[in-house]
Amino acid sequence: MSRSVRPVQAGTPAVAAVLALALTLTACDGGVRGTPGGSGLGGVRDPYFPKAGNGGYDVGHYGLTLSYDPGNHRLTGEAVITARATEDLSAFDLDLKGLDVRDVTVEGRPARFDRAGQELTIRPHDDLDKGETFSTTVRYSGTPQTITDPDGSEEGWLRTADGALALGEPTGSMAWFPGNDHPSDKASYDVTVTVPKGLQAVSNGELRSERTTGNRTTFTWHTAEPMATYVATLAVGHYDITRPALKSGLPAYVAVDPTQTEESRTVLAKIPEIMEWAETNFGPYPFSSTGAIVDRHDDAGYALETQNRPVFPGAPDTWTLVHELVHQWYGDSVTPKTWQDMWLSEGFATYAEWLWEEDHDGDTVQQTFDAVYDGDLDYFDDAEKAKAIWAFPPAKPSGAAHVSDRPVYERGAMVLHKIRQKVGDDAFYDIVQGWAAAHRHGNANTADFTAYVEKMAPDKDFDAIWSDWLYGEGKPAHR
Repeated sequence: MSRSVRPVQAGTPAVAAVLALALTLTACDGGVRGTPGGSGLGGVRDPYFPKAGNGGYDVGHYGLTLSYDPGNHRLTGEAVITARATEDLSAFDLDLKGLDVRDVTVEGRPARFDRAGQELTIRPHDDLDKGETFSTTVRYSGTPQTITDPDGSEEGWLRTADGALALGEPTGSMAWFPGNDHPSDKASYDVTVTVPKGLQAVSNGELRSERTTGNRTTFTWHTAEPMATYVATLAVGHYDITRPALKSGLPAYVAVDPTQTEESRTVLAKIPEIMEWAETNFGPYPFSSTGAIVDRHDDAGYALETQNRPVFPGAPDTWTLVHELVHQWYGDSVTPKTWQDMWLSEGFATYAEWLWEEDHDGDTVQQTFDAVYDGDLDYFDDAEKAKAIWAFPPAKPSGAAHVSDRPVYERGAMVLHKIRQKVGDDAFYDIVQGWAAAHRHGNANTADFTAYVEKMAPDKDFDAIWSDWLYGEGKPAHR
């Protein structure tokens, strides 16, 4: 993600708690075993977004069938969600903000449902047993919402000059499909989108089919590898499509708004080179395709590491392209367990920018580290931004509105460099490549990372790095 992204604080009205209590009491009547799954992540709530995600189940697959008309801004959808119950359930929640739900079925039978804020609470006809795999179908429609974050940045469903752009970090996916909207629950996806003829619909994964019937065109996209909801995307509009060749044979799909084609041409031609460089440094690419989506400058206020093909507002510079592509390893494949762990995503991607510079006749990483530490205005735009990186430690953001602030980026990268200084280059690359491999397509938190580093370098003492750079308040001494 680009440095301008900020999270939105999710909230659920008190009526949700009343509804959950009512469902619990009803479930107890007559000896029913199940209990409501509830909003939030059950017993382990996200420390910054306690209502994000839902307890009681684990999603395995989303099948989304959508139709969108930019003329009237109307989205019609059917979401088929396949999940496994992690406890006996009499009810469970999905996250869905706005939009009108027409009906819900569970295992093909009509299910009762209620709405309270972002929570869609579903009560199936029959209780679900722990370990049972079940299918839920939600049919919905309406005008999808743009969600404004506390700092004014926007996510969710963004209208563009010729269509729309769906971005999800941290909670925007619930604006266009119902789901378990938390990075800890990853799933495969099939997304089928019908739009007016002449427009394209670009999503994650691989394009399986494109067919036109009358004045409508349908695009079908498949994402086989697990994907968090926040990196799911959909872009509707006019795009120039290219499929650059990579030496590895990896498919690439690049969609560029025609107004950005010339400006983007040179930098996007570096995708094969960047991908080859990234595999050398970080190990095998974890997905089955790559690419990019470039929309207009005012369509979004930030770039985002949407899986397989990051989204950029206008032509990116090389460093931003490197940043978002390396997120495919760190953030998309190895995904934070909670929003508190964002430095494991942004710190790695920022450090990749520094490494790229070092490997391409620019400043060494040590020189960049020193510039950041010293508040060099050749690196920062102004003195306030230079000061801001010491506002809090990367592993302890100061609230939900700050999980994407500068300390998560630069100080996160500085933690990695201190590790590199401690262990040397060979061991450092063993650590970062091994970390990507050990948690491929999974989730990890800061404690997992520090334990992994200590396991990989058992003869080194990392206590000062963890206490001063990762968790410590203020500006550590380093010289």
